Amino acid sequence: MAAQKLTPLQESEARRKAAEEAKKTKKTVVRSDAEKALRKERVEKAKDALTRSVGMKGDHVASARAALKDYLKRLNEPKQPDDARFESLIEAPFKVPPKKKSNDRF
Repeated sequence: MAAQKLTPLQESEARRKAAEEAKKTKKTVVRSDAEKALRKERVEKAKDALTRSVGMKGDHVASARAALKDYLKRLNEPKQPDDARFESLIEAPFKVPPKKKSNDRF
């Protein structure tokens, strides 16, 4: 039995109905005022670190900035980094990683 081809109108109607169903079944997250304040403070710190690190150079800066941007993108996900991990995220663009020791002996 071949799949029936939908018209564009039927496709858009099916997408709309699917979106309505998803909206009905979606859980609403309720955050306390303390959680909201902590999230707002973290966002401000992350954005500040991004703006201060704009002109910096080094291989470590690009990856640290990408990690901060990823944090901001995933802000609404349930699993967030703890305070120590978050502080290391913010400090990463400004810390130069230690140089690797070479074993060159001449």
